[in-house]
Amino acid sequence: MDDKKVARINELYHKSKSEGLTPEELKEQQILRKEYIDSFKRNLRGQLNNISIKEKDGSITNLGEKFGSKKGN
Repeated sequence: MDDKKVARINELYHKSKSEGLTPEELKEQQILRKEYIDSFKRNLRGQLNNISIKEKDGSITNLGEKFGSKKGN
């Protein structure tokens, strides 16, 4: 998500607190927030898929390979 969209989310938030939003602005805010959350989740999954854990026996478990293919989260 680019900086312009994040700035717009913040702008709409501040406007909603000060004077309220029109129905069109509310819809835009919902769409932008959903896009932001989806982007955040993708980035977090990407980071988590690159984590490896060293087990007590010395073996390395790659969590991305072990759990990364699961769907529905």
